Amino acid sequence: MLRLLNIEIHKLKHNRASKVLIIIYFALLTSIALIAAIKFDIGPIQFHLAEQGIFNFPYIWHFNTFMAAIFKFFLLLVIVSMMANEYSNKTLKQNLIDGLSKKEFILSKFYTVILLALISTIFVFIVSIILGYSYSDFNEFSIVTTDLEYLLAFFVKLVGFFSFGLFMGILVKRSAFAVGGIVIWFFGESIFKGYLFWQFKDAENTTEKVNAILQFLPLESMSNLIKEPFTRLSAVKTVAKQVGEDLSKDFSVQPLDILIVLFWTSIFIYFSYKLLKKRDL
Repeated sequence: MLRLLNIEIHKLKHNRASKVLIIIYFALLTSIALIAAIKFDIGPIQFHLAEQGIFNFPYIWHFNTFMAAIFKFFLLLVIVSMMANEYSNKTLKQNLIDGLSKKEFILSKFYTVILLALISTIFVFIVSIILGYSYSDFNEFSIVTTDLEYLLAFFVKLVGFFSFGLFMGILVKRSAFAVGGIVIWFFGESIFKGYLFWQFKDAENTTEKVNAILQFLPLESMSNLIKEPFTRLSAVKTVAKQVGEDLSKDFSVQPLDILIVLFWTSIFIYFSYKLLKKRDL
């Protein structure tokens, strides 16, 4: 495992575009801290975002993992360009000539996916701890360690998404087309979602029925891992109640969603290997 990882790390270190994208990604993760500086002073009205409880434990685990997941696209570019470079620079063929099996090649990429996801998760954990202890009203250990499952969900989400990118990178061999393929898949799921809502428009509990089907789709299942955190804020709930809206829902990480994403991850890696195995390089 370490030998395969060292090969990939060596390639990343000598790829300028990948290094720039990785630096931008972690800089954006750090920029979550800048939210604490957002203040609005409109006459007598003073609004400080950090004082609204977004950095309170344990809510911060939910908020920060959701926000950090938005930036995963930058690491996706690293993954797909990593595969595109293997074909354009002929390093894939050279690796196989040097004795690396196709199975080991796929494993080296998958280990890199896991490493990038793990480093991202640890980074978000550190940023959240610093922000939480700086701004949270609740610092008891039992409260701080509540909802840590959002970090697990974040890790699983990144591994699944990057594995999808790896599969698309092997399938189409070009980074731009691979990213385009993922975008097309996203629109495909969105169109299918619209079709289901139209199909069940006259049925009872339409949303529940549609979501019960959509939860098994790859991108939708990844999205379900960490639900939007904004309607969980007490200030938002108070405003909603005043206008007669009920925003109560289950924000927790569901084991079924984790299992579905892990299933799709295994599918993407398996078919990545099958594609590579069938191709004459």
